[in-house]
Amino acid sequence: MSKKETKKQNPVTVTGFAIPTENYKIIAAGAIIVIIGMLLMIGGGSDDPNLFNAEELFSFRRIQLSPITIILGFGVVCYGIMKKPKAESAEEENKA
Repeated sequence: MSKKETKKQNPVTVTGFAIPTENYKIIAAGAIIVIIGMLLMIGGGSDDPNLFNAEELFSFRRIQLSPITIILGFGVVCYGIMKKPKAESAEEENKA
């Protein structure tokens, strides 16, 4: 009878985060862009409930610029999540 030799595989211990720090910086930049878009949308209210100012409420900034900025921010966040690390930085992380 021959014995099958089974080699015990040591579990790979990976230290660090699942996403490289460069990607976290991109995600943070995207979140800041989203916040800027939300801040652009603020306002347009009136202190007097009987007064309606359509020019202020339906301005270019609130109807077009702000939503585009928010969508661009979400796009940057998605790019930061999906971006693959460079081969050099991946090798350096494996060595550490």
